[in-house]
Amino acid sequence: MKLLSQRLCMAKDIGVHGNLFGGILLAWIDESAVTFACDICHTSNMVTLKLDELIFKEPVKVGYQIMIYGELVSVGNTSVKLYIEARRKNVHTREERVVCSTKFVFVRIDNNGEPIPLDSGIKEKLAGNKS
Repeated sequence: MKLLSQRLCMAKDIGVHGNLFGGILLAWIDESAVTFACDICHTSNMVTLKLDELIFKEPVKVGYQIMIYGELVSVGNTSVKLYIEARRKNVHTREERVVCSTKFVFVRIDNNGEPIPLDSGIKEKLAGNKS
């Protein structure tokens, strides 16, 4: 998997129970994932269509790093599916533990928000990389 981004959990990111607020983590994951989709599809016109179930398995406290990883799962006519995993990293021990993971689907759109095909060269290259 490719490292997409890393963040530091700070006091401003903490919810009422003393852990990283799930909505903040979800925003970080979505931003990292769409940036990855745009990069591999060579366009900035990608939008989130859906994400699969996401379960928060581990709490994240102030001072932990969040490492967000991703990989290409499949390529469609207008879309890509990505597997995304967020891990908390203890900066002292370097240990990483999976906090959550999910699959996203991103769709290429035109200026009116309508789905359009991925460029044929990109689609062929991506499909070839998955064989």
